[in-house]
Amino acid sequence: MRIAVDAMGGDNGSKIVIEAIKEFKKNYPDDEIIVFGKKEELEELSSICRVVDAPDVVPMEAGALEVIRMKNSSMCKAINTMKEEGFDAVVSAGSTGGFLSAATLILKTIPGVKRAALVTAFPTKIKGKQVVILDVGASNDNSPEELLQFAYMGKAYNQAIYKVAQPKTYLLSNGSEDHKGSPLVKDTFKLLKEKQFEGFVGNIEARDVLNGDADIIVADGFSGNILLKGMEGVAKMFGSLIKGAFKKNLWTKLGYLHVRKGFKNISETFDYKSVGGAMLVGINGVVIKAHGNSDTYSFSSALKVAHNLVENDTVNKIKEALSNE
Repeated sequence: MRIAVDAMGGDNGSKIVIEAIKEFKKNYPDDEIIVFGKKEELEELSSICRVVDAPDVVPMEAGALEVIRMKNSSMCKAINTMKEEGFDAVVSAGSTGGFLSAATLILKTIPGVKRAALVTAFPTKIKGKQVVILDVGASNDNSPEELLQFAYMGKAYNQAIYKVAQPKTYLLSNGSEDHKGSPLVKDTFKLLKEKQFEGFVGNIEARDVLNGDADIIVADGFSGNILLKGMEGVAKMFGSLIKGAFKKNLWTKLGYLHVRKGFKNISETFDYKSVGGAMLVGINGVVIKAHGNSDTYSFSSALKVAHNLVENDTVNKIKEALSNE
């Protein structure tokens, strides 16, 4: 498969993208990577992949029209080339708003899709089980009809990647009772019931998201993004506190030797960097938004996400799910 990579725009510059591509190619030597960015910064990749000079960087605050006008930006060149040459996927750690706007305008949405959503997976306390959450930040304002489509797209994504035959879908709310929630949540709950959405269980609170009961959690982009960043912050703080506790004195350091394997497993389970990136579902192609602060490991994981989504024919499965809506 062929993957277009925007090497610019991330918080940590192009160096981590270079190292991530090298790491990815070790495991997927047959995948073709075409990388877009400042040619002089990407010179060391020329022996293993095609490098396209694209010196401009899309600023984080860029609007839709500004992004499209930046034809020499690494982001726009990557997306345009994906469309023109029929690439299988595109990955970027740049501006979320700019990436969403450019992908929507250039690649277009799947016919019938009201709005694209960012979907990602989080680990749960059940080892090996992931929960799919969407939208986690593609937009700040959604309608019940859009959330209904998110449910259909989330189900297709879950079935394609995690092979769950009958995934259980929940709606993020401030209470598990049927009558709880904002006006948007209440209206969406009613709509899911009216449509007799297969696998819809009901509302779920943020504190229960990682308990392993849910396969899919549907949220508006504003709430989903707060949930995402909140969980990432707690995981980071938790890891820091544990590390500090065991470094306190000689005895705690000796105690760590007895439990380090268990804590390593916990750390690996809840390391959000292992997911790497979120897919823009609803776009007519595999479009992956990597974390803005991606390191080498995280960006390499985003490339793996792209590979897996293409391999599982995820976009066509989402199209099929929406055609049966």
